[in-house]
Amino acid sequence: MKQPRRVSTRAAALAAVVAVVAASCGGGDDSSEPSSTDASAATAGDVGSDSTVVDSTEPPTTESPTTDAGSDDDVSAGDVAEGDVDTSIVENVDTVTYGGDIIVALEAEAQGLRPWEDAAPSAALNILHAIYDPLMAPTADGAFEPYLAESLEPNADFTEWTMRLRPDVTFSDGTPLTAQTIADMFPIQQTGATASAAVSSVGLIGVDAIDDLEVVYRLSAPNSAFPSVLWNPTLGMPFVPELAAADPAGYNANPIGTGPFTLESRDLDNETIVVRRDDYWMATDAGDQLPYLDSISFRPIPDESTRLDALISGSVTAMTTLRQGTIRDSRAQSGLTLVEFQGNNTGGGMFNTAIAPLDDVRVRRALLSMINQDGLIDATGGTGISLPATQWFSPDDPFWTQEAADAYPDFDFDLGVALLEEYVNDPGRSDGKATGEPIDVTLSCPPDPTLIAAMQVMEQVWTGSGLVNVTLNQFDQATHISNAIGDQHLAHCWRWGGQSDPGVMLSSFVADPAESVANFPNYLSPRMQEAVAAANATDDFEERRALFSQVMQEISNEALLWYGGHTAVMIATADDVQGLNSWELPSGSLGIGIPDALGIWSQVFVSP
Repeated sequence: MKQPRRVSTRAAALAAVVAVVAASCGGGDDSSEPSSTDASAATAGDVGSDSTVVDSTEPPTTESPTTDAGSDDDVSAGDVAEGDVDTSIVENVDTVTYGGDIIVALEAEAQGLRPWEDAAPSAALNILHAIYDPLMAPTADGAFEPYLAESLEPNADFTEWTMRLRPDVTFSDGTPLTAQTIADMFPIQQTGATASAAVSSVGLIGVDAIDDLEVVYRLSAPNSAFPSVLWNPTLGMPFVPELAAADPAGYNANPIGTGPFTLESRDLDNETIVVRRDDYWMATDAGDQLPYLDSISFRPIPDESTRLDALISGSVTAMTTLRQGTIRDSRAQSGLTLVEFQGNNTGGGMFNTAIAPLDDVRVRRALLSMINQDGLIDATGGTGISLPATQWFSPDDPFWTQEAADAYPDFDFDLGVALLEEYVNDPGRSDGKATGEPIDVTLSCPPDPTLIAAMQVMEQVWTGSGLVNVTLNQFDQATHISNAIGDQHLAHCWRWGGQSDPGVMLSSFVADPAESVANFPNYLSPRMQEAVAAANATDDFEERRALFSQVMQEISNEALLWYGGHTAVMIATADDVQGLNSWELPSGSLGIGIPDALGIWSQVFVSP
């Protein structure tokens, strides 16, 4: 019997904060995370009384995490103030049971299952974490601890990291995981479509096997945030290098990982089924052999309403969402358990500075000034759940600063009109149009109804100036991501940040756009590059915080991005599905929860 535990998610602002690498891609759903000191949102009075809400937010503060065994309190939905992220996680873990099959509805299909090659938005992460294990993982207090690794230690200047692997770990085909495995993965990662960008952004220049279990990562420059990279699938999920090199396409069809499940069948755009590994290496701190479930069926259901209806009707057992409107609709239902998470995932978008007229800062500042954040949040269903964002960090995060908040412009329609008039009447305007003619802007987003509504809010204000011709484009998520990577965009909705260390996220964002696909605004700033490099060369928290604040301020001063708010995410399940919010690392530390609506399904079980 596992004792129920009450876990406070307040965490210390650690000096060397390292957190999850977020994909930060997909639709720009706009929602926001309010500060723990501004938790005055109205109570969720419209929530069904039979639903249970478990808030899995991890807002770091100056308090240490505490555990009080023996509490079995439920957090009823009617008792949770919408937008109040400063609430404790209350977990009710009954007797763990083995067996059972669940069906999980995802927002999209995972187009590929190769960590080094294929993009990993939220839907793909759920499948990948069932088949593969990460080398490191984030705890509830924001620190990083070993997972497949047993230890990870830097040298004095953070240019070398020595990792010790756990012994006796095998892949699902029986191949042992060794230090040589990690070293042999590196040449494949160097040429992988996604991993190569990660290799470049963190400055990884070599991976050496010292003995059977010891690996040394060599970096071209100091990087105190490196451990968080090893949670990301691109560099942190081991695969069998010999098989991957010999037949990359075959590896996609039959992925081999060290994870708790193996692939049984895959019908693209319909269903992916994984089944339990009897010889999985991991047990919980209480001694429970993992995983608990017999199988998981992952089904892509892109339409938000259809996905929720499938859960309500019982045709699926669980569903994920990154949409505020769906969270609100789910709260109104009875008989569901809602696991919610609000972190550093900021909805908004970017301006492509490489293409006229957005190459002119006057135009970018004008358009940014005419974006009504409250209108965006309302359109996405986030009113009462979300507050406007001003930077990549939520107000509860230790890296949030008032200086960065002050740099983000307030809604000012008249200022926007004045800046646009200055540009359109400039004979040297960069778009080549005649003076006085309106500018042309294409605004792109995935075809989710709430996102379309948010884009229409922006379109109406921009068009209302009489100085902007707006074309709205909608693309499926895969195409939307591809267009961003290929710079086929002008104004493009997106999500920023995540639970990763800022040094990891920002390294690729500020890199030379000719070398980094993640510099989506195509803006080159030596000042931002120097600030990120300096932050990665130290583990002094206050110094890093000030440097990242400088970057956030320049992003706003140069009007590179717009923000709606921090994206709340949710996994909703049938009442008998448990364990999503109580997963543990091998050390017994409580995991971070469900960032990016990622479920650690190996520790989920169905109660009798």
